[in-house]
Amino acid sequence: MGYDVSVFEPYPFRVGQKIRIENSRRAGDWEVAAVNDRTVTLRCPITNKTFEWNKFCYLVAEEEDAVWPQKDE
Repeated sequence: MGYDVSVFEPYPFRVGQKIRIENSRRAGDWEVAAVNDRTVTLRCPITNKTFEWNKFCYLVAEEEDAVWPQKDE
């Protein structure tokens, strides 16, 4: 008898990558500034502030020709 299993893997961030995080306390548009084995450093494209966090994201979708950064409406 088999089971339905959900498998998650950390996302392989790349320096310079433009990303959007949704439904999280880190929600918003970011640029990947640095990556190492354990952490990712993200830069806000509006304020230019950077934040280093333990790797945490998982890929949900990839968008082509998307508006970035998004403006609040």
